[in-house]
Amino acid sequence: MTTTSLHIPLPGRPDNVVRLSDGRLLGYAEFGDPAGKPVMFFHGFPGSRVEGALGHDAAERAGVRLICIDRPGMGLSTFQPGRRMVDWPADVAALADALSIGRFAVGGVSGGGPYAAVCALRLADRLTGAAIISGVAPFNIPGAMDGINRMNRVLFFLGRRAPWLARVPMLLMARVARSPDRAIDLMLRTVPAPDRAILQRPAVRTAAAADLAEPYRGGTRGPAWELVLYSRAWGFRLEDIHMDVHLWQGEADTNVPPAMGRYQADVIPRCKATFYPGEGHLLFIDRMEEILGAIAG
Repeated sequence: MTTTSLHIPLPGRPDNVVRLSDGRLLGYAEFGDPAGKPVMFFHGFPGSRVEGALGHDAAERAGVRLICIDRPGMGLSTFQPGRRMVDWPADVAALADALSIGRFAVGGVSGGGPYAAVCALRLADRLTGAAIISGVAPFNIPGAMDGINRMNRVLFFLGRRAPWLARVPMLLMARVARSPDRAIDLMLRTVPAPDRAILQRPAVRTAAAADLAEPYRGGTRGPAWELVLYSRAWGFRLEDIHMDVHLWQGEADTNVPPAMGRYQADVIPRCKATFYPGEGHLLFIDRMEEILGAIAG
């Protein structure tokens, strides 16, 4: 199954690819200031490079070149059979080399959080900073599911206990994504009040609509495999990260509950964590300039 994306005008340069040494394509988008300090931004789950459009204006104000990358099998990026989380830093480094970027920062929102963490572990010598924003933690920690919404509880249960069924919810989500206005209206019924207020803004809704179908552009294998990766052992330890890592977490988040943020704040040795009472999963949209200022160097 292939799902085509909507043609919604976006700022910046949203449709770019590089070819990696193994022949795969890696899709990415650029937002913000083209001459600014580079930040590699990792989208949520399911998501795509298009999410970076939500940070375009903040990146311009902060003097940041915001580069948002499609993970394998999503958006413009080729599916990578047997992919592991620990394979991601090599793709990020290859893109940086292709763009003639020496040092850069990384930031991951929601499902992109573990990918920022593994880059902080494996690419510390190239990073000016690292951020985990509303980021997923390992699901085997005590209380990981406390406060999580019903949909994510079901998704990650399938990823952990029945990985062979992971494509079923992805197929359903891809079908719903064909009608973005309806899909967003459904989201508005389930998200907490702080996120509902943000999602109702016209500019946010437009960017969200553009992103909804993009993860499934090449089918559902990529998102389904990503779901499995979150739900099993990650292949690296947060405790082994020895550079500064900034963490932002909303106390009203039901997508990634605060327990996950607190766990990461406790186990990452040099974690600088900020928790916001009354803010939800989408806090990065209003706090992007603050986040970029902390990590861009």
